Amino acid sequence: MRPGVKRILTVTVNPAIDLSTSVEQVLEGGKLRCSAPQREPGGGGINVSRALHKLGGRSRAVYVSGGIYGQLLEKLLENEGIEQEPYRIEGQSRQNVTVRERSSERQYRFVMPGPELSPEHWRGFLEELFERHPETDYLVASGSLPPGFPEDFYARLCRRAVQRNIRVVVDTAGRPLQLAAEAGAYLVKPNLRELEHIAGREIEDEQQQEDLARSIVREKGTEVVLLSLGASGALLVSEEATRRITAPAVPIRSRVGAGDSMVAGLVLALAQGRPLEEAATYAVAAGSAAVMTPGSELCRREDFERIFRRMSGRR
Repeated sequence: MRPGVKRILTVTVNPAIDLSTSVEQVLEGGKLRCSAPQREPGGGGINVSRALHKLGGRSRAVYVSGGIYGQLLEKLLENEGIEQEPYRIEGQSRQNVTVRERSSERQYRFVMPGPELSPEHWRGFLEELFERHPETDYLVASGSLPPGFPEDFYARLCRRAVQRNIRVVVDTAGRPLQLAAEAGAYLVKPNLRELEHIAGREIEDEQQQEDLARSIVREKGTEVVLLSLGASGALLVSEEATRRITAPAVPIRSRVGAGDSMVAGLVLALAQGRPLEEAATYAVAAGSAAVMTPGSELCRREDFERIFRRMSGRR
């Protein structure tokens, strides 16, 4: 690693093989003849590492791997050139399914729960994570927790990281996100529904979005909130700044992977030493680039660079 280059680690405790296919029409009963399936490595942190790689960045993906799907996951990541570190278990990693209905362009996503894991698994995973990677600069904890993991798992991870001066970016949902925000996460990336869950109340307008995001920064201990607003872009809130980043209009082919691409753009910019507001623009540009790709494909570098130039007024 060259001096001055920030080290990025992504963590995925509930990874998946993402199978995508299409069918002319989804009908009840009978056989639905599908197109040839595509299989890609999936799960929050893994997708962040994949998107970072596509954007020209570098990270190491640490993840739980088990069974034949775990073996396939390792092989697919190897084929993409992703630096990886599987934490192997005896259980079976999951497979998720995305089906596009060609007649309507609707998308159906079937998400499996993942293997049941024991306390020994999550404790062992945490111990190995920090023993092997004490020099990490940015740690991205992203995705759902598998059955058997405590809801404060990401919070435990954050507390250990804070002791080592590691900045943690958390992208998950529900109680695990709320607890991570209270445990010293550097940045959390909720959507509107998740922000309401953390704040414990409904959001009625843009001013409330800003007020609730600021309350997380001031009261929960998190330094930055990047609120994902879908096609509207994002809201960045820190102690120093509150800024809305408007997403450009782009053709939408699939929204799968947009959030992970946002996180990848954000962390890439931060690791490059760019200012926080520019990093948020990176995030929105990467998320916009991701929705332009079909199925579960992530952002493409050429789309990202073109969108970022447009957003920043560069030629």
